[in-house]
Amino acid sequence: MNREELLARISINPNVCFGKPCILGHRIWVSLILDFLASGMTIKEILQEYPGLQEADVYACIAYGAERRRVRFTHH
Repeated sequence: MNREELLARISINPNVCFGKPCILGHRIWVSLILDFLASGMTIKEILQEYPGLQEADVYACIAYGAERRRVRFTHH
């Protein structure tokens, strides 16, 4: 999957989860998945905890986090 396809798996809707970026079709915040990864959870463990997710959803969260950082640094 390329970056655009990964980013398309992330949804931002003001009526869902207070407008926080979520995995499309789920109410799981991108930040939650990134926090799990930062704490040492593996992708396999995350998928076991949230069986409705796909591996690409986790990669989409990583891609979204990277994209947000790139945008922030570009505009300063």
